[in-house]
Amino acid sequence: MFGWEFPPHIAGGLGTACYGIVKGLAYNGVDSIFVMPSASGDEDKSVDIINASDVAVDTVSTSVDEFLDRVKFVHIGTNMVPYVNPEEFSELVSSERKREVKDFRVQYGQKYRFSGKYGANLMEEVARYAMVGGTIAMQHRDEFDVIHAHDWLTYLAGIAAKELTGKPLVVHVHATSYDRGSEDQIDTRVLGIERRGMLAADKVVTVSDLTRNIVINKYGIDPSKVVTVHNAVDFSGRENIHVERGVSDKVVTFLGRITFQKGPEYFIEAAAKVLKRTEHVRFVMAGSGDMMNRCIRHVARLGISDRFHFTGFLRGDDVQKMFALSDVYIMPSVSEPFGISPLEAMRTGVPSIISKQSGAAEVLNYAFKVDFWDVDAIADKIYALLKYPALSDFSARVGYDEVNTLKWNNATAKLKAVYESIVNK
Repeated sequence: MFGWEFPPHIAGGLGTACYGIVKGLAYNGVDSIFVMPSASGDEDKSVDIINASDVAVDTVSTSVDEFLDRVKFVHIGTNMVPYVNPEEFSELVSSERKREVKDFRVQYGQKYRFSGKYGANLMEEVARYAMVGGTIAMQHRDEFDVIHAHDWLTYLAGIAAKELTGKPLVVHVHATSYDRGSEDQIDTRVLGIERRGMLAADKVVTVSDLTRNIVINKYGIDPSKVVTVHNAVDFSGRENIHVERGVSDKVVTFLGRITFQKGPEYFIEAAAKVLKRTEHVRFVMAGSGDMMNRCIRHVARLGISDRFHFTGFLRGDDVQKMFALSDVYIMPSVSEPFGISPLEAMRTGVPSIISKQSGAAEVLNYAFKVDFWDVDAIADKIYALLKYPALSDFSARVGYDEVNTLKWNNATAKLKAVYESIVNK
């Protein structure tokens, strides 16, 4: 299994999902070897993790020439940087072009020190990860039956592993280029890697029917090989976290990347409307992203800074503590392939409001659903949950019961069936 991140060091939902999948597969009798670019050593010791930074590109075949014949690697420009605004992007592209290496070769016997981040040389790391991924696959070829690659960052590694070992490949689509921005903003190199991975795969797993339709209609993938396996939530006891509240006010929380895709400005507009109608409520925006400064200015312009808090990026127990402090959780995403955070909030007993434009809306009957752009509807639902305790208590109770059925053990049973279908074939 090729991933890019793994708890406790994560930048978003991808690492959380990978952890849930590996643990759920173990419950269902499937052993995983999880490969990541840069392991820190403090990951869960029960998971078999290979740190790609420790592996030299050498034992892939009898010679370098044979390796290059079997897997064609091309140099990929290194100016792909996620989560920055256009001005920052132009500056980064300019600086990167000055240092860009023109010839990209496999250094036989060399180790690559991966950052495992999403930085300025991301595309270069993706290509090098593919080389090391091929090496690891050959070293362990007798130990696995299926190759599983998570999101576009690892698709080239999955393809290399398949080409070198002949084992079947599953690519797992957690998000697509069409989720990250409008069509005129799509990076064609990422789009190309996504399509290449989907075409090479024996099965494509999507996190929602919403994403499945994008894969079929936008990428032209055969519907018969695209399977939806909805994400789930980890019920490992952390929902019992209790924290001391320093304020008596109600707390309404947005938790996620502060980017256009997540709809942070709709949250701010709804907050302003609620604050005109009621007192004793605070709004928290937990996360970081390219729109953070813009959102801070937006809050200031609306004159609600004294009731609005920015926490920065939260991870691990801090996420759970934030949910434990919250009375309402909101995910107003413009485009959300799935969205694990409302499941985590509901697991903590927090009533949740989610956009209809999310994959999570397919499986959550007891979250309040709104169009992301309907600020009035969002404000109405926040107000109702804050003002009517019976509604809030009912929502918390039935929401908890609902997500209690959405466990990784059940989701990964479906994933195991996908594996079996291609291994037997």
